[in-house]
Amino acid sequence: MGNYSVGMVRGQINNFPDGQFVAELGEDIVGYCASSRIDEAVALSAHDWETISGNGFGSRHDPTGDWLYGFELAVDPRHRGLRIGKRLYEARRTLAERLDLRGIVFGGRMPGYRRAKSKVDGPEDYLARIESGKLRDQVISFQIANGFSPIGVLKDYLPKDTASGGFAAHMVWRNPYVDPNEPPAFRVPRDVESVRLATVQLQARAVRDFDEFIRHVEYFVDVASDYRANFVVFPELFTLSLLSFETKKLTPMEAIDRLTEHRAPLVAELSRMALRYNINIIGGSHPTRTEDGDIQNVAYVCLRDGSVHSQEKIHPTPNEAYWWKIKGGDSVDVIQTDVGPIGVLICYDSEFPELARKLVDEGARILFVPYCTDTRQGYMRVRYCAQARAIENQCFVVMAGNVGNLPGVDNMDIQYAQSCILTPCDFPFARDGIAAEASENIETLTIADVNLADLTWARAEGTVRNLADRRFDLYHIDWNHRPRTEADASGPHPARAKPPGGG
Repeated sequence: MGNYSVGMVRGQINNFPDGQFVAELGEDIVGYCASSRIDEAVALSAHDWETISGNGFGSRHDPTGDWLYGFELAVDPRHRGLRIGKRLYEARRTLAERLDLRGIVFGGRMPGYRRAKSKVDGPEDYLARIESGKLRDQVISFQIANGFSPIGVLKDYLPKDTASGGFAAHMVWRNPYVDPNEPPAFRVPRDVESVRLATVQLQARAVRDFDEFIRHVEYFVDVASDYRANFVVFPELFTLSLLSFETKKLTPMEAIDRLTEHRAPLVAELSRMALRYNINIIGGSHPTRTEDGDIQNVAYVCLRDGSVHSQEKIHPTPNEAYWWKIKGGDSVDVIQTDVGPIGVLICYDSEFPELARKLVDEGARILFVPYCTDTRQGYMRVRYCAQARAIENQCFVVMAGNVGNLPGVDNMDIQYAQSCILTPCDFPFARDGIAAEASENIETLTIADVNLADLTWARAEGTVRNLADRRFDLYHIDWNHRPRTEADASGPHPARAKPPGGG
């Protein structure tokens, strides 16, 4: 389907893995449905698709919700007639019964409404005629045949669904094994999902060659591994030490070319360390000329499963853009690790709340912020914004910065840092929202244990619930990779690209 970006599907899976299903025929995926848990007051009241689905990311999932909400179901048109849709509905029904939910609810598209509009007295009359058998709708009639009942019409459910006139049938299936008169009693268990985080406040130092630089890096990886940390993060631009052994002063472009030569061996060494020391390494950032010829500031993330990921800095600072000709990257997405999805925001990127929100919508619970700041004012900009990201997204944020100086290396004249591990501000977390904090401007390693399960609890039952309380009816973030609708569809088969939100 062209309706969803990879990040949106990743968010659906990360936010509620039990609620996402695919149907396979041989080696092909031929059907798909997405679901989340929603509170009854939300599920049974008027709503629209973007609000209920969290812009398609499934980020409105409420682990204490007493209804299962289906915000997508689709079957490959080439394999219809094999009862794939029925099987997907049955999988949802089984899940609702296993979780003792009150039932299933969704907004069903009414694609036959536009053709029948002149023959009926509005969408309510159209729905009533379908229910009585006087009219047939390819979607609603199928859903009724599968045990769902309409309880009304949702107006402006998906405005771009022109075939349905933007309307949807509010469909419900009630779980016969749950007493509707019994109040729900779902609570988020106070489990323990402990993750140990280590942040390196690294001294910028002159080195004789590449091998000496790697020895300094490996020292801290080794120490973090000895403490059994799951992650260790290095600062932004920590690889500029590799320019300190150049024999002549380099122009900015010559420096970029030298750093580009170091990129492949650097990534190879970080990946080797991740495997040898059994630790996930967030490799700060490295200015380099990428494969497309652009100069980018890139964080290389080397995981202990052997995989290597990269995250380009989205917003270069004015200084980076002017002196280094660094361009901003094109996308920010979560990285799947053995302890869950994470995100990386390089320094200035942490000052743009939309990026963190997208990563959290995709399921990230830990954000890593490698930074490089020369003054206390610059550091505090990053620090205050990182703390705000932790609070507004109810996630952990890990900062790592450089200290000291590199005479003769541009952009490393002086450095100011106080690396830290930040938390939301609520009862399960550290009193000041700081799990651990380094002393200012000294080289050190800072380590703390955090409990990911505390985030799940805070998002569902905390004093404030920033993610759940967003006003999707008033605002949302519209990314370039937005859901594609029939009006947007292009290519040889535009009719196949239906709008999202098929129940």
